[in-house]
Amino acid sequence: MIHGMPWYIYIALRHLFPQGKRFPVFTFMSITGVALGVAVLIVVNSVFSGFGHELRTKIADTYGDLRVVNGSILFDPDSLAESLEASEKIERAVPYAHGVVMLLYRNQPLYPIIEGVDVRSEAELAKYENYLISGSINDLDDDSILLSVGFASQLNLAPGDEVDVYTPLMGLRLKNSGGDEVVLPRLLRVAGIYQTGWQRADENTVVCTLRLMQDLYDLGEGAHGLRVELEEDVDADGAAREITESLGRPFYARSWMESQAEFLSVLQFEKRMMFFLLFIIVIVAAFSIMSSLLIFVIRKTREIGLFTAMGATSRQVAGCFCIQGLIVGVTGTFAGFCMGFALLGFRTQITKAISWSMGVSDSMKEIYAFSYLPIHVVLSDLIIISVLSILVALLAGLVPAYRASKLEPVEALRSE
Repeated sequence: MIHGMPWYIYIALRHLFPQGKRFPVFTFMSITGVALGVAVLIVVNSVFSGFGHELRTKIADTYGDLRVVNGSILFDPDSLAESLEASEKIERAVPYAHGVVMLLYRNQPLYPIIEGVDVRSEAELAKYENYLISGSINDLDDDSILLSVGFASQLNLAPGDEVDVYTPLMGLRLKNSGGDEVVLPRLLRVAGIYQTGWQRADENTVVCTLRLMQDLYDLGEGAHGLRVELEEDVDADGAAREITESLGRPFYARSWMESQAEFLSVLQFEKRMMFFLLFIIVIVAAFSIMSSLLIFVIRKTREIGLFTAMGATSRQVAGCFCIQGLIVGVTGTFAGFCMGFALLGFRTQITKAISWSMGVSDSMKEIYAFSYLPIHVVLSDLIIISVLSILVALLAGLVPAYRASKLEPVEALRSE
C-alpha cells in the first residue's frame, strides 16, 4: 500500500501524471483523443435528435396525435368527439375532412391535397398561426384558403390572390348531366401562406375551413374523421389500440407514428449510421492509448522486472496498465462531456458565425424552417456514449497489460 492505495494504482497514476516539470504529452494526447470523440458524438447525436424531435412535433401538429376514421363518412362527428373527450387520456377531438382538388390560377392547374380544419377549435387555428409566414389566420373563412409555402411558390401566389377550385364531384355532376349542366368552380381567396418545416406538408397542401370542405365534397354536417390530441406523456400507439378496441369495427384509430413509420425509420437509420461513423474517432483514440501504453511498457521494462522480482503478481502488473486505460477513458469521457455541452450551449453563436462567413445567413430558416439549431439530449444516448468510450479505452490497455504481465523478471532486469 502506498498513500492508502494499492501500489499498482499509485504506479499507474505516476505513469500517467509524472511528478516534476515534465508535461505528460502521451497522457494529454490520449485523453484529448477520447474527449474529442465523445464531444463530437454528443453534439451530432443531440443535433440529429433535435431535428428528429422538431420534425415529430411538426408532424403531430399537422396530423394530430392520432386520427379516428371509419373508412367512409362520419355523419355525426361531434357526438363521437364528445364521447372520446370523456377519456382522461384525450385532451380534445375535432372533426376534419380531406381530399384532392384542382386549383387553377392564370390557366395553370395544380392538384394539391386539401384539408378542412374545424375553426371552432382555437387550438387547431393556433397551430397553423404559429407556422404562418405571411397573411393572417383571422382572414381564414369559408371563402378563403391557406397555402403551403411549396405550393404557393409553384404558382407565385401571395395573400389576397384569388384562385379557382374544382373538385372530383364537379366532374361527376357534369358527367351525370350528360353535358347539359354548367359546373362553375369555387372562387377562393388566399388568406395566408404557412411553412411547417415538414416537407410532405409544405410541398403540396391546402388548408381550408371544415364548412368549406363539407360544401366542396357534399358532406353535409359530416366529416372524414377525427383528429385526436392526447394528454401529455400518453403513448399514441397504445391509445390508438385502446380506441380501436373500444369503438369496434368499422372504426379505426391510427397514430401519427404509424402513418409516418417509413419516414421516422429513415431518420433513426441516419442517426445510427452517423453514430457508427463518428465512433471511429473514439476507436482511433483507443489505438493512440494502446500505442502510448506500449511505449510505457518498453520504457519501463526494467521497472516492471523489479516489481515482479519483489513479489508482484502478473495480475497486479497487468492491472497497472489496465487501470491506466480506464483512467484515460474516464477522464477523456468527462472532458468530452464538458466540451460537448459547451459546444451545444454556444451552438447559436457558432452556427451564425459559420453562416456569416459563408454568406448564407438565412439558409437554416429557408431549408429547415428553423431560425436556430435544434437539439434534443437523450439520456440513453449519453449512457451509451460514456459506456462505450470507457470500455474502448479500457480494452486499449489490455494488449500492453498482457505484454507487461508476460515479462520474465530476469530478462526484464537485463533490459537496457
